[in-house]
Amino acid sequence: MNRLPKEKRDKLILVCMITVMALGGIGFGMIRPQYATIREIQHATTVDREKLENMNKAVAGAATTLNQLQDMSDTLTQAEADMATGDPNGWIYDTIRKFKSQYKMDISIASQTTIEPEDMLPQLPFQQLKVTVNGTAYYHDLGKFIAAFENDYPHGRICNLSLSPSGAGGDSSEKLFFRMDIVVLVKPSQT
Repeated sequence: MNRLPKEKRDKLILVCMITVMALGGIGFGMIRPQYATIREIQHATTVDREKLENMNKAVAGAATTLNQLQDMSDTLTQAEADMATGDPNGWIYDTIRKFKSQYKMDISIASQTTIEPEDMLPQLPFQQLKVTVNGTAYYHDLGKFIAAFENDYPHGRICNLSLSPSGAGGDSSEKLFFRMDIVVLVKPSQT
C-alpha cells in the first residue's frame, strides 16, 4: 500500500470500509433474523414432536386402557355378585334359609324387609336391604353363623345384635335368644 498514491489508497480504504459496513449490515439486517427464525422453527418442531410422541403413546395405550377398563368391570361384577339381586325379599329369605340349615339355630324373620338409601359406606350408588330376624341358638352356633354370613357376604352386615337367655328349661337352658338386623347392599337394576 505504500506504493499506491494517496488518492488511490484513500479510495481503497473507503471501499474496504464500505464493504465491511455492507457485510455487517447484511449480517445484522438479513442473516441474523434468519437465524432467529430458524431457532423458533426448531423450537416449534421440538414441541410438535413431543406432542406427536404423546399422541402416539396415547394411541398405543388405548388398548391397555381398554384392557384395564375391562378388568375393572370384571372386578366390579365379581364384587357385586354377592349383593341382593332380583327380588330382594326372596333373595334375603333364601339366603337366611340357606345359612339356617348349616347351624343348629331357630331363626325367624321378625319384620318386613325395607329398601332404603345406603348408609354403610359413603357415596355409593346402591340401596340397602334391611330385615330384622330373631331366634334361639347356642352361643357358638350363633357366632359361627354371624362369621360365615359376614365372610360370605362382604357387602352385608349384622347390626343391632342383642342377646338374652332364652329362659327355657332342659337342654334349651344354654341357648340364647337373639335379635339382629341384617343389612345388605342391593345391586342396582340394569336398565
